[in-house]
Amino acid sequence: MPNDAIIQINNLSAKYSDDVILDNITFDVYQNEIFVVLGGSGCGKSTLLRHTIGLEVPFAGNVTIDGADLINCSETEFKNTLKKIGVLFQGSALFGSMTVSENVALPIQEYSNLKNDLIDKIVNLKLGLVGLEGYGNHLPSEISGGMKKRAGLARALALNPKILFLDEPSAGLDPITSKEIDELILDINKNLGTTIVIVTHELESIFTVAQRVIMLDKTKKGIIAEGKPADLKKYSTNQTVKDFFNRKSNKK
Repeated sequence: MPNDAIIQINNLSAKYSDDVILDNITFDVYQNEIFVVLGGSGCGKSTLLRHTIGLEVPFAGNVTIDGADLINCSETEFKNTLKKIGVLFQGSALFGSMTVSENVALPIQEYSNLKNDLIDKIVNLKLGLVGLEGYGNHLPSEISGGMKKRAGLARALALNPKILFLDEPSAGLDPITSKEIDELILDINKNLGTTIVIVTHELESIFTVAQRVIMLDKTKKGIIAEGKPADLKKYSTNQTVKDFFNRKSNKK
């Protein structure tokens, strides 16, 4: 196992009732990497994300984040590990009755004993980092979809996480805003050294930000490709992978 693997997924299987979604998959994510999980609808991308961040317990296998085995660790170690990760859920998952600043402050209030004036300074810093200066007092309903994504990113960055998990960060955005989100992801990775794991099917974003990808397949219930996007597009012999990276439909 490489020494710089910050996430290790070993022989993970996930199922709901008798429906197996993922069957015995294994992969690593390395420190400071931008790693993308991709695949068609229903292939298990979001299921894998939920299991990786500890929201669900796998049927079999292990999830290790920064040395902590999430399946077998103590409650204290589990909570300490959660402080090391930030999550941007699909749709941003902001609380509509709270301002942008109040949303960003939530994880700081939950996991620290900092005084309110210091929390306010941290919140303003995070909003500035994602280009939302001056929008802290706005409600989510008062800002655009792209700004909601940025606010969600600010909240995910609130505790200075070592790892960011982003679920479809460009979904539903226009091409210009999607490009801005991609550039923000690259800046966070470069300037903060944050490891970033992204679940997406947006091909342009994949080629823009991903250093390495895995592709899941609904039929195989596992990984059918792993590598750099450009290499998979050019060299893969798997027809599903070739079709995905070359924008070809499987429909007759």
